[in-house]
Amino acid sequence: MNPFKEKIGTVLCLGAHSDDIEIGCGGTVLKLVAAHPGAEVHWIVFSGDGGRGGEAEASAQRFLADAAKRSVEIHRFRDGFFPYEGAKIKNYFEEIKRRIRPDVVFTHYRHDLHQDHRLVCELTWNTFRSHLILEYEVPKWDGDMGAPNLFVHLDEAVCRRKVEYLREGFPTQGDKHWFDEGLFMGLMRLRGMESNSPTRFAEAFYARKVIW
Repeated sequence: MNPFKEKIGTVLCLGAHSDDIEIGCGGTVLKLVAAHPGAEVHWIVFSGDGGRGGEAEASAQRFLADAAKRSVEIHRFRDGFFPYEGAKIKNYFEEIKRRIRPDVVFTHYRHDLHQDHRLVCELTWNTFRSHLILEYEVPKWDGDMGAPNLFVHLDEAVCRRKVEYLREGFPTQGDKHWFDEGLFMGLMRLRGMESNSPTRFAEAFYARKVIW
């Protein structure tokens, strides 16, 4: 299926931490919302304690400002301990399945070396086996970037909007050496080059199973 040509009714975005969805697929979500003005977007963050929870809520509302229908959920599963809270998180995934029937699901990359990210991906596949699942990438010090096989071409304006929203949305991350425009734009430029994007930029995903 082509999510930008076929009708998309429901989008589900899953992120372990407060800025994961934005970094991994923020530009694609902006493009999807523009292409499907009637779509319903569910945005779920599993770990958003303290001030980071407020940042996550405000950031999601920025990215989904043009969505006709949206829901944002910020939870407080313990950061860094997801494998040890697996039963609770698994139960929550079962709750999601009962009330949301997504056309496309965005989740973490299965070979991500962060244990929280991996668990969210694993439970996504356990829960939504018959759905289109796209695994996004989050650059970090682990050095676990791979070779994605699905690319979404993005206009430079959308990429810069994504980066602007990230900068505005997460001031608590501003002092991190990896949290800057150069990294975010550079990765999208790299993926654009790899996919021969006419717009020069792209976000990349791992599509484990796609039905054509």
